[in-house]
Amino acid sequence: MKVFRSWRAAVTFLFATFAAFPTFSFDFSQLENSVVEHTLKNGLKIIILERHDAPVVSFDTYANVGSVDDPKGYSGLAHMFEHMAFKGTTTLGTKNYQKEKGLIAVEDSIFMELRDERTKGMFVDSAKVKKLEKDYEAAREASYQLVEPNAFGQTVTREGAVGLNAGTATDYTSYFYSLPSNKVELWMALESERFLNPVLREMYKERDVVAEERRMRIESNPIGRLIEQYIGLAFSAHPYGVIGIGHMSDIQYYSRKEAKAFFEKYYGPSNLTIAIVGDVNANDIFKMAEKYFGRIPYRPAPPRIATIEPPQLGERRMELEDPSQPILVAGWHIPELTHPDRPAIDALFDYLVGGRTSVLYKKMVKDKKMVAQIAGLPGFPGDKYPTTALVYAIPAPKISNYDCEKEIYVEIDKLQKELVPAEKLEEIKARAKADFIRSLVSNSGLAGSLTSYETYWGDWHQMFRQLDRINAVTPEDIQRVAKQYFTKNNRTVVLMNTIQS
Repeated sequence: MKVFRSWRAAVTFLFATFAAFPTFSFDFSQLENSVVEHTLKNGLKIIILERHDAPVVSFDTYANVGSVDDPKGYSGLAHMFEHMAFKGTTTLGTKNYQKEKGLIAVEDSIFMELRDERTKGMFVDSAKVKKLEKDYEAAREASYQLVEPNAFGQTVTREGAVGLNAGTATDYTSYFYSLPSNKVELWMALESERFLNPVLREMYKERDVVAEERRMRIESNPIGRLIEQYIGLAFSAHPYGVIGIGHMSDIQYYSRKEAKAFFEKYYGPSNLTIAIVGDVNANDIFKMAEKYFGRIPYRPAPPRIATIEPPQLGERRMELEDPSQPILVAGWHIPELTHPDRPAIDALFDYLVGGRTSVLYKKMVKDKKMVAQIAGLPGFPGDKYPTTALVYAIPAPKISNYDCEKEIYVEIDKLQKELVPAEKLEEIKARAKADFIRSLVSNSGLAGSLTSYETYWGDWHQMFRQLDRINAVTPEDIQRVAKQYFTKNNRTVVLMNTIQS
């Protein structure tokens, strides 16, 4: 019997074993039983997995809020607040908070007056706008003089932090990094403080950064422009139809007032989940968490979005003319991540466009040389609510979007009429299991997986049921979902056709 000195070694061994025996069934019960959890009185859940093979620990703070939750008229606010969460607190990031607080109030007052004047349309007073813009710039610069830039990042980096980052997705926002295990209390103090006493300093400066990010990712990027049109066309009711970074007019409109309201609604402790994986003692962590995170007052978790995207009654189609190269996106409405049909849909997409061994890659890239690139993604733009599965392709020179589109539909039609060969399904399952196991190798990967499963499924234990769901898929399941979801009436297509500039 092989004895493992660390969980890293154990998982690595499992991965190697799995690669050799694709149908092998794994028992993750020992790993699952090593995970412990504790919920504070204010509703904050903390999940811990002790791994003592190295004196490091990874932290993942997972907020159950993403761009799908942006208030109407303030798209991009979830992403904007993620930027603000690194700006410090009443004690970190300022040279003199009391003085800074007063200057921030002046800055806000002038901006609100300027915003009101700008939105008067034909009745706007241009002379007043010009004066207010000058006063606004002066107020901004005055408040910025009291800022200690990047104080949060510099503090944790100085203490050995690696991987300091955050990300705003459609469904969630995650804050993560790793530290030496003797710096856990530092993390506790800083992380709890930025969700207890955040100061949204440099708000308008950072808003300009976000606006520039939109210009770069969407307005100056052909694929970005295409995707924004695709989701807007695919979703007529659900907020998945708004691009995560937000509309430019919204980015330039919102103020600290809206950002603070967003924070109060979505960043209460009952809407946060924390995973800590590494060289820690769980009992010590729970006591420390009571001391630091227990200070945050209880706020009820916000309700899920009630809007349901109505069934699509016919194909939705848009053709754009652009000086870029041709690009094709075709997508179909599918259920959310936790729906019983999703493992079969995911398997279908792996068979269809899952890398170099997929049907469409072999046919359209290798054999017919019709496309320079083809790929797909089930679960776009999000996965918490019913979503879409999309295929995108970039045609080769002298090949049209229409030619590529026809070839994609030919293969989908085959999936509706013919069963996927059993040996191909075993390969698909092998890749899915390998991807899953790979995600468990690192502390940071485990922390992210634990918080994700806890939030999407309401129970982190579901992470350890994933292999069962993969194993249960049959060729008949794939054929059934192909017939049910991948139909013309359920399809949204956006083509970007080249024109001469």
